[in-house]
Order: sequence, then C-alpha cells, then structure tokens
Amino acid sequence: MHFRQLAIITLASSFGLGISSGAALAQDAKQNMKNAGTETKDATKDAGNGVAKGTKKAYHSTVNGTKVAADKTADTSKTAAHKTSAGTKKTVDKVEGKPAPQ
Repeated sequence: MHFRQLAIITLASSFGLGISSGAALAQDAKQNMKNAGTETKDATKDAGNGVAKGTKKAYHSTVNGTKVAADKTADTSKTAAHKTSAGTKKTVDKVEGKPAPQ
C-alpha cells in the first residue's frame, strides 16, 4: 500500500509539473509573437524613414541640378546671342563695304 501512495504522489507531481511547464511555454510563445510584431513594426518604421530621407535627398538634388542647368543654359544663350550679333554686324559691314573693326 505504501508503494501505491508513492506512485500516485509521483504521478500527480509529474502531471502538475507538465501543466506548469506547458503554461510557461505558452507564455513564451505569446511573448515571442509580441516581440516579433514589435520588431516588424520597428523595421517598417526604419525602412519608411530611410525612404523618406532618400526621397528628400533626391528632390533637393533634382532642384539643385535644375538650377545649375538653367544657369548654364542662360549663359550659353547669352554667349550665342552675342556671337550671333557680332557675326551679323561683321556680315553687314562686309555687305556695305566697311572695313572690319579691329
């Protein structure tokens, strides 16, 4: 009879330990899911911030490049206009028979 009580106590103890460790595993799994969700959220925020930073940088570079191109185009247009004007004056002088200015 003593052996039977010992067997029952041992069986009950192991059953209790099994349930408590199962509950601990369930809480670990729940916490792991929460952690995974938080890490995903943080990674998404980081990626979004990186995209925003890159977009702003590209925008500012485009604006700057456009300004530089416009300035160079204006300078080239002025140079071309001056050269055209000088060439036209030279041609008019040749047609009228005037000597070229030196």
